[in-house]
Amino acid sequence: MRLLLALAVVLLSGCGGIAGLSGSVLPPRLSDQDSGVDVLLIAAHAVDEGVVWASGAGGTVVKTIDGGATWQAVPVTTPGADTLQFRDVVALDSETAWALAIGPGASSQIAKTTDGGASWRTVFVNDEPDGFYDCLSFWDAERGVLYGDSVDGELRVRTTADGGETWALVPASALPAAGEGEGGFAASGTCVATRGDGLAWIATGNADPARVLRTTDGGTTWAASDLPIVAGEAAGAASVAFRDDRHGVAVGGDIGDADAVAEAVALTADGGVTWTAGGRLPFAGAAYGAAYVPGTDAVLAVGPGGVGLSRDDGRSWTLVDERTFWGVAAASAEAAWLVGPEGRIVRVRL
Repeated sequence: MRLLLALAVVLLSGCGGIAGLSGSVLPPRLSDQDSGVDVLLIAAHAVDEGVVWASGAGGTVVKTIDGGATWQAVPVTTPGADTLQFRDVVALDSETAWALAIGPGASSQIAKTTDGGASWRTVFVNDEPDGFYDCLSFWDAERGVLYGDSVDGELRVRTTADGGETWALVPASALPAAGEGEGGFAASGTCVATRGDGLAWIATGNADPARVLRTTDGGTTWAASDLPIVAGEAAGAASVAFRDDRHGVAVGGDIGDADAVAEAVALTADGGVTWTAGGRLPFAGAAYGAAYVPGTDAVLAVGPGGVGLSRDDGRSWTLVDERTFWGVAAASAEAAWLVGPEGRIVRVRL
């Protein structure tokens, strides 16, 4: 969503702080790591406990193969990449990754590396002047899905079956009708989630109501469900995450108001067919990203107002850090990462 371009300029890091969790559960342990860069980091993808990629402004991509003990800059080297914001990164392993740059028209493009970031090549460039792509995800090494803001009243979803070499537009007849101005928020690279052989969900906003689109056939056809969260211009769902095929969470809020306190969490237990209101976020403003901690019902949510942790599928939340973060990824209870302004990377251990 175009609004996030402006927010990148004004959102600065806040003061640090960790609040303890109530009860007998120990609070999470947060460890700052040295990313080696000082730009805004927006998205992260954890392949496993050792291999993690992150991306952000100025063509920046960084990765670690040792759990964050050391990070290596592997910037996108395609022409003009240093002027782009790479707001999503998806990795297959330590060698193969896709990075999505956002913006109107040709600024929305995908770069791919198969040699660990030593070199990149462009595999997709948006050819619609009014188009704007927000995030992508992959089911496996060959099949993936790309989502963008609506154009001329039609939703924009593309799929690939060849490792991202080509991206076919899903026809409007296979998609729900778009709400007025409906799109996504390019805030953390988590507005699309994929699971299994062909399940996927897309969080939408900037229209009323906010919705989640869902597919069960690898992106061939899509349905939509309304979300019980704040909606309208510059509001709605920014992120969607699932811990299994049925249980998921969508988060967002009023993206344009950093002080807003509003319904911003929705929960599903039937694969996204129906959604109910979740617990109130423990920080003001919107959540930009969310990630389930694999093997648990714990969810991490991040935004300009801080970091929230839920240990009960999003029904209740505790504040664990007051600093600004944009992206989150988790490989296990011992290995989750938060990314944000000025190259900030923090490892979280539950």
